[in-house]
Amino acid sequence: MEKDVIISIKGQQKGEGADEEPIELVTAGKLETMDDECYTLSYQESEVTGFAGTLTTIQVEPSRVMLQRVGTVNSQMVFEEGRRHLSMYDTPYGALSVGIHTRRMRSTLNDDGGEVEVHYAIEIEHGAVGQSVFHINVRQAASPQ
Repeated sequence: MEKDVIISIKGQQKGEGADEEPIELVTAGKLETMDDECYTLSYQESEVTGFAGTLTTIQVEPSRVMLQRVGTVNSQMVFEEGRRHLSMYDTPYGALSVGIHTRRMRSTLNDDGGEVEVHYAIEIEHGAVGQSVFHINVRQAASPQ
């Protein structure tokens, strides 16, 4: 079952030369229930994020979160606590190798919304970039009157 939702994503990165100011995006999206413990969030990126023309899909499972972007930017990032995953990040300017080592994650997502939080270390082209965290809050969109 698919529902209209409001998705709020807060992200923060800590590392050398990184701006530690949190970044927040609030957007309309969809929440789809795959089964009792697997949910999919999806939303269209905009010029504000720099990914206009890209569909972002976040699949949340009990032990894994997968973020996939398709469009102007193509990437797939897998977050699994205690594991390191490598992927390619295709941009209009070329492809980059991205490594993700998930330190901690939790989810309270259900049919009505909830939260997802992931703490991870990121490396680009095999060089450490820093520590990052993203927090997603999902709530049902107001019904039109």
